[in-house]
Amino acid sequence: MSLTVDGLSTLYDTKASSNSTNKLEDTLSSDLSKATEKELMEVCKDFEAYFTEQMFKAMQKMIPESESVSSSTRQLQDYYKEQMIQNMSEQSTEGGGLGLAQMLYEQMKRNYGLE
Repeated sequence: MSLTVDGLSTLYDTKASSNSTNKLEDTLSSDLSKATEKELMEVCKDFEAYFTEQMFKAMQKMIPESESVSSSTRQLQDYYKEQMIQNMSEQSTEGGGLGLAQMLYEQMKRNYGLE
């Protein structure tokens, strides 16, 4: 299977940029009052990963980009940057991350009476 730059751009626009947002929206739209503690923690980790991803993207925008790069090269760079940011965000939550997931988890346990 070969992908043209335009095909990769379409793939990037439709799949990579909205993958984490869709995953989080699907999870949050479900009824969490009947969730197990493990499921609740996964939701909290998903939120922390999404939050971290948005922070990384905001930081990335602050870095000036070279204007001498062709549009096809820029599309490939953007695709791989997006993938790298998503992977870094997901991995950061596994090692304790920012601690945001744990705080949310404890609050949600209290709110749903799981203690």
